[in-house]
Amino acid sequence: MPSLKPQQLTEAIISAFDDGDASAVSLTQTHSNPRIFLVQMGRNTLQVQAYIWTLTHGGGSARPTNEYRIQITGVRPPLTRHVQGATVLLGYEPNRNCFAGFDLAKHTTFSTRSPSIQIPITALDDALQYGFSFVRKGNDEIAVGIRPDQFLAYCLNAELLHREGANAEITNLLSKAVALEEITEGEIQQVPSERQRIIGEVSRLSRDSSFRRKVLLAYDRRCAVTRVQLRLIDVAHILPVGTDGSTDEIGNGLCLTPTYHRAFDQGLIYLDESLHMQINPEKERELVQAGLGGGLEDFKSYLGRRIHLPVEKAQWPKIDYIRAANVVRRI
Repeated sequence: MPSLKPQQLTEAIISAFDDGDASAVSLTQTHSNPRIFLVQMGRNTLQVQAYIWTLTHGGGSARPTNEYRIQITGVRPPLTRHVQGATVLLGYEPNRNCFAGFDLAKHTTFSTRSPSIQIPITALDDALQYGFSFVRKGNDEIAVGIRPDQFLAYCLNAELLHREGANAEITNLLSKAVALEEITEGEIQQVPSERQRIIGEVSRLSRDSSFRRKVLLAYDRRCAVTRVQLRLIDVAHILPVGTDGSTDEIGNGLCLTPTYHRAFDQGLIYLDESLHMQINPEKERELVQAGLGGGLEDFKSYLGRRIHLPVEKAQWPKIDYIRAANVVRRI
């Protein structure tokens, strides 16, 4: 497979940030390495510098069929770190729409004679299923397979993931975390506290990613209220996270545009037991009395009717979650 055009690699990164519920713009004028992105995550921003090349099978028939590589071209050593944010070293495989992350510390300097970095393509196949995958290479480097919806999480934790992943025990626990397998208290207590934090963070991100992915697919990436897609969709828990009884099953999820997501979380709108999204009269009165009712009629025009629902009835919102959520939000 030929290498992608530089602009396509830039677009793949921007799209991956979008899949991770963030937004990004390129701060560099060209699409050459390194690219710098400004990433917006809710109210927080982050700059990410990315070195990225197309991940391809190379080296001719003498190389293993599952060995893929990036060819480091167009830059000279040493690879520099971004002083204001994170720096990542990546390969991108377009057929799988999946990334490989390499340890920048092990590749800051390199030979200029056809330098390449390898990863088994099975690592990307595992990442497609679990979100992340971890592979120990012969030079004791940990390479990471990254599904696009986990790309932001990788950028935020790349240095720690590569550094701590060099420990075989940590690699095993990280692999269990991304596979959503149970990690016992005894296993956690056997590793230092800082590594416990990393494992806990990867576990949380993997659960969040799995929930978001399942709900987006169930709702066809379409807002349950407005039916809009446009890559503007959030995933919301019906019964809030941290509330007794809240789970990450599809029946506790909704796809909503950001405005309706905030309105739902704040109790301005609510889902009734007939699966109609309704305005909360008490909250509506508060807005009007405060002189903050501008646009309210347009906002309400999508309400009072049954929401857009998944094709499979088994994936529809569950009444028990709706009832509990309305109690929590004092509907």
